[in-house]
Amino acid sequence: MAAKPKRRGWNFSFAAIRRWTLKGGRPAALALLVAALVWRQFDPGGFLEIGRAKVFDFYQQVHPRERPVDRPVAVVDIDEASLAALGQWPWSRLTVAEMVANLFNAGAAVVAFDVVFAESDRLSPAKVAESMTGLDPATAKRLRAMKGNDEVLADIFQQAGRVVLGQTTISDRLNAADGEEMPVTSIGTLNGDPSAHLERHVALLRNIPILDQAAAGRGIFNVTPEPDGVVRRIPAAVKVGDTIYPALSVEMLRVATGQPSILIRMPKQGEDLPGIKDIVIRPSVMRTDAKGRIFLYAAPYDREAYISAKDVKDGTFDPAKVAGKLVIVGTSAAGLLDIRTTALDRWIPGVDVHAQIIETVLGDMQLSVPLDAHFIEGLATALAAVLMIVLVPMIGARWTLLVFLAAAGGLSGWSWWQFVGHRELYDPVFPSLTAALLFVQMTYWGYASEEAQRRQVRTAFGRYLSPALVEKLAHDPSHLKLGGEMRDMTLLFCDVRGFTTISELFDAQGLTRLINRFLTPMTNVILDRYGTIDKYMGDCIMAFWNAPLDDEDHARHACESALVMMERLGPLNGELEQEAKVEQRRHVPIKIGIGLNSGPVCVGNMGSDQRFDYSVLGDTVNLASRLEGQSKPYGVTIVIGDETRRRAPDYAALELDLIKVKGKTEAVRIWTLLGRPALAQEPWFLELEAAHKATIDAYRGQRWAEARQWLAKCGELRHGLPIEGFYALMEERIATFEADPPGAAGTACSPPPASSRGTKKGRSYRTALSIHPPQLVPDAFISGRMRACMAAGEPSGNSSPKDVAVTGMYGATGAGTGAGGSASTAAVATGAGCVVAGWVEARWAGVGGSRPVPRGGGAAGTRSMPSTSSRPMAASNSKECWIMS
Repeated sequence: MAAKPKRRGWNFSFAAIRRWTLKGGRPAALALLVAALVWRQFDPGGFLEIGRAKVFDFYQQVHPRERPVDRPVAVVDIDEASLAALGQWPWSRLTVAEMVANLFNAGAAVVAFDVVFAESDRLSPAKVAESMTGLDPATAKRLRAMKGNDEVLADIFQQAGRVVLGQTTISDRLNAADGEEMPVTSIGTLNGDPSAHLERHVALLRNIPILDQAAAGRGIFNVTPEPDGVVRRIPAAVKVGDTIYPALSVEMLRVATGQPSILIRMPKQGEDLPGIKDIVIRPSVMRTDAKGRIFLYAAPYDREAYISAKDVKDGTFDPAKVAGKLVIVGTSAAGLLDIRTTALDRWIPGVDVHAQIIETVLGDMQLSVPLDAHFIEGLATALAAVLMIVLVPMIGARWTLLVFLAAAGGLSGWSWWQFVGHRELYDPVFPSLTAALLFVQMTYWGYASEEAQRRQVRTAFGRYLSPALVEKLAHDPSHLKLGGEMRDMTLLFCDVRGFTTISELFDAQGLTRLINRFLTPMTNVILDRYGTIDKYMGDCIMAFWNAPLDDEDHARHACESALVMMERLGPLNGELEQEAKVEQRRHVPIKIGIGLNSGPVCVGNMGSDQRFDYSVLGDTVNLASRLEGQSKPYGVTIVIGDETRRRAPDYAALELDLIKVKGKTEAVRIWTLLGRPALAQEPWFLELEAAHKATIDAYRGQRWAEARQWLAKCGELRHGLPIEGFYALMEERIATFEADPPGAAGTACSPPPASSRGTKKGRSYRTALSIHPPQLVPDAFISGRMRACMAAGEPSGNSSPKDVAVTGMYGATGAGTGAGGSASTAAVATGAGCVVAGWVEARWAGVGGSRPVPRGGGAAGTRSMPSTSSRPMAASNSKECWIMS
């Protein structure tokens, strides 16, 4: 037979990397990737920016912001009806003063103007005196002596103390003729100067000095649309000359909170993120982009928040609409040219943009493009592209298409989740488009033969082999053969207790859903801790660790999985209980038992040439299954073998017993797993561990009073650990043996009926073994009863007890020690005990030969009974034991 060729290892030499890079159209793909990243960096024509903006518009259209029920902002609208009633704009300052007074009298918190008072009131008395001809000197003098309308309005501003005036940027220095020093808002900076990132303007059109100095604040109300005419963001601050000015909405929040200044924060040293981080007006933090612009999270236009200016002037408005709110005076009149377009509305007053900005800040519903968005989007583009470059030749075009769809869907889903959950804007389109372009390019230059081979392997074996094995087979088809290897592993068996009772509460579909809801979280727990699911057997899970991938801490990972599985049951049972209440049916909580065992196992492809599966075989597997069954009779939740305990010694565990399970000839020590290493170091647990060990030692030494004292101490130290069932079992054992110690004389010994005696030479006796209730008892107890029974039945002078070997139901085995007697097992030698719940077959040691036990005087026959490890005890009180010579 020809020698099997060796599998070639990985070659990371420069020549190998160069050959790999130049294959399959990769040079062209890499060039396309570099070109895409350069285009994204400079974005000539702004096409990418508009595309991104359209994606975010779509997000808002699908998931618009809801208007708050108790709106913090009210709009006083200079609408068409107000212009018709009060005349053309600008109105007399007296009219404006009357409106401001009415608003503050109604309880307004702040009043701001989305208009600018750039000129003095032409209707002031002095202005009227100058403009009128033929006016007598006395009247003209009185008019000039009267207080001007601007002064009246300024007095109202000062009395109110919370008026914010609007101002706007312009391209000419029109309002600097008087050269008077105007007040500005105090703006602080942190971690650097933001000037290089702010919008820059030449000049500012502001209010006349007397009003500007009387106001509590002043802000820019510019609303600059994007190139496509849609308003998506407004600058939170702008640079005019050498001075930074805040936006109107930002200044309103500052005045409303009583803060003396606004803080613009730059990234900290070491964050290496360009641009402005955010703007702080305590206690609010305003999210911005790198240029200090606030994104508008649009809500549908609603006139409910609007109050007609004429109603405010007349005092006929509802005061509740402005009480405690921030009020903005703006206009919706078409003639005043303050109409905007948003992502949701084609027509909306500009003043509504400022109102919505304030709503998003106060309601913590701000949108933002994080400073790292550009980097993350570029990284996502590069990773998606590299994924296409690598995977198309490796796994084929079909599967790579699925990967691409999954990646594009994942990017889109993640971007949507960031928008809905965190209101952060990340662009998923450019990375997806770049990946799609490279997918098409790489598919064109794909390797058809390698694609077909790998596709064939995955199609043939992907349905019944684990994903890890499928990948292993795809790279090395020589593994497609029957056989296995010996590995040191840890096995887990998990089974639902009382599943029959639970299944009676559901129909077939409901039971299927219940099983799926149980198995899914349990499976996730195992897989998350490096385990492999071998199979599901109804409501039972079989899993293992350290195959097919190496896991040096397999015992610890299995212990951790078992503990987490128990923890996950609580929330699941809570959900099921609530559903049962809603559906008005009885709820039976899910309870599980878990068995863990470690040791050598044969693992590999098991089955036939036609079909096989990756599974495990061996005595370690069988014992793990038996240990899971021991959790119920011992009253605990998790039973682990001695090998698992040895490999995870730092976990909190207590010894249960030495048992002889079905199929084993030697006793095994079993433990119950109770908690993690942190629990094992708790002082109270160390005290419990010592008391528990003392209880076991006293019990095995038949020091019943001492055992009871230590058992009571254990109950006090238990602290809610799930071991109360074991302590109850120990209490029953101690009570039974204290009243009737092992080896005590039997009762009611008498010969059996003649019809049931054997024909060969020998004597037969029977004894009633009364045990209330049936339980695990030492074999010495059975042996003692039998020996006492035989001594009582011997003729005078021949009454010495004989050694007997006892076998029968539940594996009861006597402790015969005489010549020719049965050899004592390890379980008997250590007092592990047996269950007495039925007929027992016995023979005298040293007599030679044995005969079957007659059953109730009938024909002789033997009985094969299950062991304690595989079935619960039968309910019985007093049974006869026949002894045949």
